[in-house]
Amino acid sequence: MKFLIAGLGNIGAEYDSTRHNIGFEVADTFVLQNGGNYTLDRHAFVSEVKWKGKIFVVIKPTTYMNLSGKAIKYWLDKEKIPLENLMVIVDELALPLGTIRIRGGGSAAGHNGLKSIEQSLLTDKYQRLRFGIGSDFPKGKQIDFVLGKWKPSEVPIVKEMLLKSTEAIECFASQGIGKAMTFFNK
Repeated sequence: MKFLIAGLGNIGAEYDSTRHNIGFEVADTFVLQNGGNYTLDRHAFVSEVKWKGKIFVVIKPTTYMNLSGKAIKYWLDKEKIPLENLMVIVDELALPLGTIRIRGGGSAAGHNGLKSIEQSLLTDKYQRLRFGIGSDFPKGKQIDFVLGKWKPSEVPIVKEMLLKSTEAIECFASQGIGKAMTFFNK
């Protein structure tokens, strides 16, 4: 059984450790825990790891957030992975830090990365893990907040949620989207 795990973010040092790149950080945590490493391939940094008899193709698109769909569509097709075995990891302003939400589909909710995926796949019926980044910013400062680095006080929470997110990916792969939603959407 094969899965595609796509952590969304932007390439480039200026985006490292920013809230918007949390998808990359979740992917990195999952790959590191499973002894993998990345190679640069078409449209993405790619790692293939095994966990409990399952194969995970983990990608970090190099297309930048707004064109994430191009990389995801390419790797789904190349690896012949069914849509139900895709999980996209994305930052979420509407959730407080310390919260994740797993969904089996739904709206892009204004997120340009998710909009790109829906345009490329022609559906919004794919699994996503939304990683809460909170919304602690003054009016008109959303972009600065999203592209900003974590505050030192937030880092321990982020590290804990990175581990919880990898557990959620494993639960999704081993027990299905329904169980993952039950266990992690608290």
